[in-house]
Amino acid sequence: MLKRYFFTLEIASQAILANKLRSLLTALGIIFGVAAVIAMLAVGNGAQQEILEQIRLVGVNNVVITPIIGQKEEKVEEGDKKPEKKQFSPGLTLADAGAILRLIPEVEMISPEIMLETSLVKGGVRRSAKLVGVEPAYFQLADFSLQEGKMFNARQLSHGEQVCIIGKGIQTKFFSKENPIGKSIKCGKHWLTIIGVLNERMISENSISKLGIRDYNMDVYAPLKTVLIRYVNRALVTERAIQQANNRSGGDNQEDKGDKNYHQIDRLVIQTRQTEYLTPTSEVVSRMLQRRHNGKIDYEITIPELLLKQQQRTKDIFNVVLGAIAGISLVVGGIGIMNIMLASVLERIREIGLRLSLGAKKQDITMQFLFEAMMISVTGGLIGVLLGISGAVIISSIASIPTIVTPFSVLISFFVAAFTGLLFGIAPARRAANQDPITSLRYE
Repeated sequence: MLKRYFFTLEIASQAILANKLRSLLTALGIIFGVAAVIAMLAVGNGAQQEILEQIRLVGVNNVVITPIIGQKEEKVEEGDKKPEKKQFSPGLTLADAGAILRLIPEVEMISPEIMLETSLVKGGVRRSAKLVGVEPAYFQLADFSLQEGKMFNARQLSHGEQVCIIGKGIQTKFFSKENPIGKSIKCGKHWLTIIGVLNERMISENSISKLGIRDYNMDVYAPLKTVLIRYVNRALVTERAIQQANNRSGGDNQEDKGDKNYHQIDRLVIQTRQTEYLTPTSEVVSRMLQRRHNGKIDYEITIPELLLKQQQRTKDIFNVVLGAIAGISLVVGGIGIMNIMLASVLERIREIGLRLSLGAKKQDITMQFLFEAMMISVTGGLIGVLLGISGAVIISSIASIPTIVTPFSVLISFFVAAFTGLLFGIAPARRAANQDPITSLRYE
């Protein structure tokens, strides 16, 4: 019985090789269908992986509050009355952070940040960098871990000591041949002692541009109080600030007060206990800040995770549409196989009649044409797999779109191609097997 199948398979192979061009054209639908499915799934997987990476970067269940700088708000009344200016807003402050953490029970953790553009000097080398004033919660929210050294202790945080934790890029740039722990680096106008080095954080250029994320590896992190005491505290009213305010209000050439950053902190990240608390917490925080800032909306509240999930849903819909189009290509390819096989049956009626008259069974004729359809679809599937993988690589390199080809996408595409050949080869095979031997021998 097995020998009979091998003989039938040999005949099917000879029939395909005798018409190489036609067989190739028949398989084109399967080839492009499989290639399209693999390429589209690769693009979809790459997009999903990028979204997950972005969510990991911005943190889970986070609400981000950033100050708005450079705006001017005033109430204008009709008539000859002078514009009535809004009350003074203290800006985004540590007091806001403390009130949010104290009064909203759904808030699990809060991280105020101060970011300053500065320069680093070490061994005659100067480089621009960011000094970030943080509290320990920052590293938990951002999922940072230490490669070596220690985190800030209670004394360093409360006394504002001149210590810092550096990113991996700073270590590579300034301490490539020595251990930075315990060494000092000049950050702006102060020398800071390095107590820790963070693990390297891989961030794609796409994530940096889309999310506005900076290169964390080139940042210097100091206790929040260190930055407030030794660098800048915008909440303090100084003699110089009073003098500048008088100059602005007294002369004809006035400077817009909105252009000056009066916010004590530059970023406030709030983590809620669960995802469903994100929207209601952001609404409560908005109303709270509006009261604390005397009705002035000089802040912006965003929920990165929800925005990214919405983007993911949009991409999922897009991928389903593309996958459906690619699936239609497979169906069209299957119809092409059935069409060519039906034409092949008409061309080879005398051959069928001759085989039946020499003792071949209907099952042998059915298997012969099924084998032909299967060989065309399987070969087309293999070529399509190679073309799809190559297409994914080309898309990634030319369009700078991340693509991930998974074994699942390759296997599912290949087996769908094989099943398509089997499904659309049944009708021609049965038609061939049901031919009358005598009528077939007389067929011209």
